[in-house]
Amino acid sequence: MPRKKSVTSLAQQSVGIRLSSHEKLCAERMDNLLASIERLEKKVDTLSDSVSKGKGIVAVLVFLGSIAAALIGFFNYKWNFTTKVLLLI
Repeated sequence: MPRKKSVTSLAQQSVGIRLSSHEKLCAERMDNLLASIERLEKKVDTLSDSVSKGKGIVAVLVFLGSIAAALIGFFNYKWNFTTKVLLLI
């Protein structure tokens, strides 16, 4: 008895074509998503570097400001003390 050939209908061929085009479209979308994620990761890295540098600069400015405040306070105290001593004499 001869085997029956599997006959694919036109509908099955159409579904196969639609499925392969859908897979190509999904692959392209996935590539676009991965590229977008990589760009975002690079941006986040540069932003975190900028924030770290900013924190360092703020720490230096606070240190310099505290030294300036200490010097101003010292000279104000010294000037007030000498004017009081001169007024008492």
